[in-house]
Amino acid sequence: MSPTLALFALQAHEPGHLSDGGVLAEFAWLIPLVPLVLMVAIVFVGKRLPYKGWELAEAAMLFVAVYGVTLLVMNASGGIYHEGSVEIARIGAYTIEWGWVVDGLSIMMYSVVGVVGLAVFTYSKGYMMGDVRYTWFFAAFTLFAGAMLVLVSSANMIQLLVGWELVGLASYLLIGHYWEDHSNNAAAIKAFLTNKIADVGLVIGIIIIGVTVGSFRFNDVLSAVFEGDSALAQVAFWAGLALFIGAMGKSAQFPFHVWLPDAMAGPTPVSSLMHAATMVTAGVYLLGRMFPFYQSDVFAADVKTIIIVIGAITLFAMGLIALVQDDIKKVLAYSTLSQLGYMTVAMGAGAYTAGLFHLFTHAFFKGLLFLAAGSVIHAVHSNNMSDMGGLRKSMPWTYKTFLVGSLALAGIFPLAGFWSKDEILASISYDAGHGGGTVASVVLWIAIAGAFVTAFYMARAVYLTFFGEYKGHAHPHESPKIMTYPLIGLAGLSIVAGFVNVPGVYTGFTEWLAARPFPMGDHHAESINFALAAIGLLVALAGIGAGTRLWRKDAATQAERDRFRIPVLYPVLEHKYYIDDFYRVALVDPIRGPVARFVNWTNTYVIDAVVNAFGGLSMVLAKGVYRGIDQRGIDLAINAVAGATGEAGEALRHTTTGRVQQYAGALFAGAVLLVLGLLIFT
Repeated sequence: MSPTLALFALQAHEPGHLSDGGVLAEFAWLIPLVPLVLMVAIVFVGKRLPYKGWELAEAAMLFVAVYGVTLLVMNASGGIYHEGSVEIARIGAYTIEWGWVVDGLSIMMYSVVGVVGLAVFTYSKGYMMGDVRYTWFFAAFTLFAGAMLVLVSSANMIQLLVGWELVGLASYLLIGHYWEDHSNNAAAIKAFLTNKIADVGLVIGIIIIGVTVGSFRFNDVLSAVFEGDSALAQVAFWAGLALFIGAMGKSAQFPFHVWLPDAMAGPTPVSSLMHAATMVTAGVYLLGRMFPFYQSDVFAADVKTIIIVIGAITLFAMGLIALVQDDIKKVLAYSTLSQLGYMTVAMGAGAYTAGLFHLFTHAFFKGLLFLAAGSVIHAVHSNNMSDMGGLRKSMPWTYKTFLVGSLALAGIFPLAGFWSKDEILASISYDAGHGGGTVASVVLWIAIAGAFVTAFYMARAVYLTFFGEYKGHAHPHESPKIMTYPLIGLAGLSIVAGFVNVPGVYTGFTEWLAARPFPMGDHHAESINFALAAIGLLVALAGIGAGTRLWRKDAATQAERDRFRIPVLYPVLEHKYYIDDFYRVALVDPIRGPVARFVNWTNTYVIDAVVNAFGGLSMVLAKGVYRGIDQRGIDLAINAVAGATGEAGEALRHTTTGRVQQYAGALFAGAVLLVLGLLIFT
């Protein structure tokens, strides 16, 4: 272990030492509820309002931001833990609850979703102005944020699954917002189906754990972990792997990453919120919520090797693809994949704080970068950097804020990304010396190389967009204030957010996250590892230097500007390692071709034939029943009885003459016959 880096197991707050948060925590169920209620209001009355429903969406995010930040301040001053729930159903021995949890992890997410969401919703008023489905956009957007808050506030896995699927539904609606274009519609379907495939893992993991423990509540599951539940230990590996597969889908980890770049088909504010504070962070959040389950050697610790390897592949391989993208949003999309890889690697290295700290800082600078890219697209009417160039003069605020976001993402001191990325590197280094072995050592160098790639492709994006001569045909201009103010606000947070966790100086973020009733078994730096920090910084500066050398000089055509054309590597990256082609050839085309035709043939000639055969047989049987049994059997018997009864009635009719003497005579004769009968037979 480095002499400048002392890492120690995180001590948990004793529940008795945590504040219950008072009324504010007790009513935290309002955090997801208010956006969902206002979403419904936008649908029904949004078009009649002065701002067509935007004001309700903005109010929802303002409420969440104020509530979340207030809880964050309270948690920072002493630690909060509160859990509430309402029983909504009971299935056998299992109770289905709607709950809300207020602890260090959820409070961090409430504040991130609220603050970034408020900036994005404000910006969207200007960006979406004139859109044909303006009101609908804000309804779906509010649903998106509300669904994420349902997920974050979940006290049990069933509710988490509900929020998880609602996020998927909202993303489908938003990615396909411009559904008139077939490619946009296809991108929405691709995102939806890819996530559904991964969600199978999540559902299986939840069922295994819930049935084994006898409860779906996170606290009950983690209690079982700390009590060493042997039944849970026996299924822990497969349950942990299944849950991680679900996380891979939501957080777009290899090989489920293919949906995220195509999701750029949605409006840019959607990309910003999705990449910064909502959907793609859900997988990392799940790993954080279940962290002790993966951290314990008795349970799913073996899955961590898979987690760190998948994260390392994603962070490096997806970062390289960003180098060859012309669409500025897709550069940022592949960057998100790479940064999610960093977070996943941290979780695999057993670094709860480092992984979530990068989620926290990344939310601000990635939200900023997408909004700044949207500002550019809004001005030049194109996503392609080949239509850009020279925009730093005509769009000064957009340029400055994009530059801040780029430097933060690259990990340049003292911006936010520097601190969170450095903590990840320090954590991997610690893991390499404490059980991670060769795998962690290799991943450490991959992560350092990834820092170079990140700085390299962001330098390319800055130079191709803001330097040289303008290549487009529009008349670029700075965006209105309602769009630039959120950029400035997020740029400020991208500068200062890293200072909430500076090892050896102030580690507030670590303490905030630790406000949970169970110890995370986490490790974090006690002081800055200056050697590792210097390596990370120098590598990032080298990436910027290399990018400057390649792309600073302008050229007349995009082919001449884009000088990163290494034989073999460049076409491989252009084709995204042919993974999409593999999926198309190996899965999509067979399903749409032979498999679809076989299913259609089976439906037409087998299932339909069986159904028709049963239908024909039923008709024959029905006719037989009708003619043979009903008409010739039952009807005949009933008619015979009715006929006999009629004839008997007709015969008896003659006895009813109305003459009393005849009735008295008949009565007398009957009495005589009765007496004679008694005498004879007794």
